Amino acid sequence: MKTSLLAAAAVLLVSTTATYAADLYQPEPAPIMEAPEVTVAEASGWYLRGDVGYSFNHLRGAEYYQGSNANLVDFEDAELKDAFSVGAGVGYQINNYLRTDLTFDYMFKSDFDGSTIGSCGVSSACTSSDVSAMRAYTLMANAYVDLGTYGLFTPYVGGGIGGSYVKWDKLRNTSCADDGSGCDDTVEHGGKGEWRFAYQLMAGASIDLTCNVKADVGYRFRHTLGGDMFGYQLNGGPGYDKGFYSHEIRAGARYVFGACEQPVAYEPPPQPIVYK
Repeated sequence: MKTSLLAAAAVLLVSTTATYAADLYQPEPAPIMEAPEVTVAEASGWYLRGDVGYSFNHLRGAEYYQGSNANLVDFEDAELKDAFSVGAGVGYQINNYLRTDLTFDYMFKSDFDGSTIGSCGVSSACTSSDVSAMRAYTLMANAYVDLGTYGLFTPYVGGGIGGSYVKWDKLRNTSCADDGSGCDDTVEHGGKGEWRFAYQLMAGASIDLTCNVKADVGYRFRHTLGGDMFGYQLNGGPGYDKGFYSHEIRAGARYVFGACEQPVAYEPPPQPIVYK
């Protein structure tokens, strides 16, 4: 009986000691680290651009005063040839979907071929051959909507308004009799130049080449209003063009400042060592 009581007391003592030890040491749970919030950075910043293009031009027509200032007639034919162009600009990327820029373009010489029907010194009926050339300097304020990025490609649409300084060379007019009897001497009319209102619409895609260089390929439609073309000379003129359309294929590049800056990588704080 005494032995049983001693054994029960020993078991109770061991159990109490273990429980007390468990209560005495409780290891701290590992801290729960919250993952940093992931955000999509908004693209913004200044950029420079440069472009080259080929413009398919369409003259809407031309007219001139024939014989007197009361007889305004159309050219029988009026054709404006295609031409190359170059451009440069500075812009700002407002966010991932909107950007704007100011551009200056120069369209190289575009030849003009035309003809008129009337009378001349060698015959009562004759047809003239008229040749000239035109150049244009264009300043535009533009806005673009980027339609999302798909891999390396970002399609966009845009539009712009501004002005074009259209400069015509002198017009050389040679009238020849319809019956083949001869031609008058060539008459030269002084060319005119002036600023005109213009607007344009664009569509294309940007291609990421590096973190701060983007290629840009696209199409541009531009409408330049009409204006003075050439002056008066020998009972002919002055003359006016009715404006022209340009359908242009363009390629270029944009350099974006600060686009290569990367955020500092997140590093969790060191954890204390727990000794057991």
